[in-house]
Amino acid sequence: MPNDLACELLAQSLVAWRVAGSVERARDGALMIGGTRNDIRINRAPPHSMFRWMVTVDGRTRGAISLVGVLRQVREALDQGYATNRLRIAPAPLVPS
Repeated sequence: MPNDLACELLAQSLVAWRVAGSVERARDGALMIGGTRNDIRINRAPPHSMFRWMVTVDGRTRGAISLVGVLRQVREALDQGYATNRLRIAPAPLVPS
C-alpha cells in the first residue's frame, strides 16, 4: 500500500511540475520514472537503515528520509529550472538576547 500511494504521489507531482514522464512499478517493487532523459529508480531502504527510501538517478544512489526528500531529488533531476533551497544546521553559539 505505501508504494501504491507513493507511485500516485509521484505521478501527480510530474503533472503539477509540468514534466513529461510516467511512474511505473518494477517487478521487484521499485518505482521507475520513465519517459525522461534521466533513469530514475526509487526503492524502499533496507531494514535498519537511517533512510526510508533510496533514490537512484543515472546510477548515483542517495538516501531520503521521507517522501518529501524523494520528491526533492526527483524534481532536481527532472526540472533544470528548479531552484533548490538547502538548509544547513550547524552548531553555533547562542545569540545573546
